[in-house]
Amino acid sequence: MDLTVLNLAVPSLSADLKPSSTQLLWIIDIYGFLVAGSLITMGTLGDRIGRRRMLLIGAAAFGVASAVAAFSTSAGMLIATRAVLGLAGATLAPSTMSLIRNMFLDPKQRAVAIGVWISSFSAGAVIGPPLGGFLLEYFWWGSVFLVSVPMMVLLLVLGPILLPEFRDPNAGRPDLPSAILSVAAVLGVIYGLKQIAAHGVGWLPGFSIAAGLALAAVFVRRQQTLADPLIDLRLFRTPAFSASLASYMLATFAVFGPYVFIAQYLQLVLGLSPMKAGLWSVPFAAGFVVGSMLSPLIARRVRPAFLMGVGLVIAAAGFVALAQVDGTSGLAIIVASTVVFSLGLSPVFTLSNDMIIGAAPPERAGAASAISETCSEFGGALGIAILGSIGTAIYRRAMARSVEGIPREAAEAARDTLGGAVAAAQQLPGPGAALLETARKAFTDGLQVTAITSAFVVIGIAVLVMVLLRHVRSASELAAPDRAVNGAITDTAT
Repeated sequence: MDLTVLNLAVPSLSADLKPSSTQLLWIIDIYGFLVAGSLITMGTLGDRIGRRRMLLIGAAAFGVASAVAAFSTSAGMLIATRAVLGLAGATLAPSTMSLIRNMFLDPKQRAVAIGVWISSFSAGAVIGPPLGGFLLEYFWWGSVFLVSVPMMVLLLVLGPILLPEFRDPNAGRPDLPSAILSVAAVLGVIYGLKQIAAHGVGWLPGFSIAAGLALAAVFVRRQQTLADPLIDLRLFRTPAFSASLASYMLATFAVFGPYVFIAQYLQLVLGLSPMKAGLWSVPFAAGFVVGSMLSPLIARRVRPAFLMGVGLVIAAAGFVALAQVDGTSGLAIIVASTVVFSLGLSPVFTLSNDMIIGAAPPERAGAASAISETCSEFGGALGIAILGSIGTAIYRRAMARSVEGIPREAAEAARDTLGGAVAAAQQLPGPGAALLETARKAFTDGLQVTAITSAFVVIGIAVLVMVLLRHVRSASELAAPDRAVNGAITDTAT
């Protein structure tokens, strides 16, 4: 929720704090950068000092930083507090998922718990925009940060009462150079991908990605030489672990690229207000919630590979339906297609996470869940960078010949983004209508191509899981040997 609620507050905080364009980008992006970069360190640290302790430390820092962010008096102060929020936010996902690993030892219960865990992400992402719109209508921009404070206070009160503590009793001291390398490597790659998504391919994002990959190689080499590494690389030798990670990352890739276009389509093509656009996103999240809750129940009798494969075929059908959207009356198609592909993808998100933490030993669950979330961050960044770049290239190519005869500044803005075209059309009463119609059609063409690309990607994931995860048994199959053993013991006793 904290990741999405800020978007609507950008105009009002810009008017108050007057950040430069660069500062505004950092206000928006610094949170996600530091969450992605710090997940591995925070997850591993939780294994060592205690997962509940790590969660509560993060909650306290998150609450304090939210309150400070709400009353920021300068752009620099807001950037700094958003950075602290990112570091604190990175403690939450690994701590909660690894606690689930130890709280629910029954695989059936654990799968349901992870379904609830996945559902909370969807709910939070959808709650953000309408809640932000409501708060901004009656309060100042800082109120969007204060909504986190009572939630963190509640966690700090109930966490020590309801949550058990767990830590690895044999863990060594954290390796600081490894932590620095992991953060720098992830930040380098994520920053480069986001620069490509925003500005296209260039030497700066290329250098950033190359530097991040080089640091990642150094990090891996260091882990192989340490007696107590930050990440146990032996986890990747488990086929279920590696295949589940790849499936989770690619599924995130497939959904993030088109969704960036969908959000703009609702507002800039169909002309919906931010509040209405947020509300029409609710069915998309509801699909994930329903699918995430049903998947563990179905997986008790159906092998995960088959369930995920069928779901991915359904998701592909949803993406193909999304590609049928047009430039004037696509709301029904958008809503229906997003529900279909969210339902289809939900088994991948739920069951892959279950297999990831189930494949790791209990004392490494924090590191495993952190790796999982880092792969998700990579998948989302890749989806926005690659699929976003494809859609943007289609838009700009279509607009190249449509801006002739209008003022240069307006032409550049219209050729660059759909938002620029909308603003230019408002300033050009004569040719503005034709320009806007062309821009909307070009943007819709880009959305269609990204949707078809995602359809091919999810079909590829279906093949991947059916081949590499076909040996993973369902919960009922896992329980059958136990029943047979218990029956034999009973017969012997009789």
